[in-house]
Amino acid sequence: MSGLSEKTIIITGASSGLGEAMARKLAAKGAKLVLGARRLDKLQVIQKDLGENVRIMACDVTDARQVDQLAKLALDEFGRIDVLVNNAGVMPLSFFSEKKLDEWNQMIDVNIRGVLHGIAAVLDTMNAQQSGHIINIASVAGHVVTPSSGVYSATKFAVRAISEGLRQESRGQLRTTIISPGAVTSELTQSISNEKVAKGVDKLYEDAIDADAIARAVVYAVEQPDDVDVNEIVIRPTKQAL
Repeated sequence: MSGLSEKTIIITGASSGLGEAMARKLAAKGAKLVLGARRLDKLQVIQKDLGENVRIMACDVTDARQVDQLAKLALDEFGRIDVLVNNAGVMPLSFFSEKKLDEWNQMIDVNIRGVLHGIAAVLDTMNAQQSGHIINIASVAGHVVTPSSGVYSATKFAVRAISEGLRQESRGQLRTTIISPGAVTSELTQSISNEKVAKGVDKLYEDAIDADAIARAVVYAVEQPDDVDVNEIVIRPTKQAL
């Protein structure tokens, strides 16, 4: 059993895709897990598979009170919070000319406010412990902007800025990691309502890599010694150009 058996790890957006892959990989390493997502039924299936060191809760990251409750569950059940993976995210890409304000606001609420709610929920505990690790899932779109990705990219650039600001404020006490996936198999593309954009993304995702690639990166970052902070990892399919 690795050193992860001593760690309590919270994962948001854990019901499928990257979050589920992380949960399964970390559970196999012996970590204690607290999983949050809106779809409780899917979390229940994962919990049944992974065993007694997993706790679950229906959690919408746009609601700060629910994220606070997720952190409280970790403390009540396991007594500490070692790692938070801010994984929940949405990607309803569209062109600015479509003026899809509801989708823009959804991305801002989930991808930015959700990350901030996670940080706020665990920061006091981690500071009191004088240790902790916050992993924020960004995107290659936080490095490269393309037509239709303007708002989504803006949210992921923001995640990188938030992470770097937290790193600078927390040196010597907390570790921060940004993981920026490229095309990875998940449900993220299913929210794209523009048919032209969806077809282009589907073409890009023909070379998508498995979500386990991101899970392995999370394990790598978490398993480093306390004096090593893996600040940023970008993971693309070998064939991906963007």
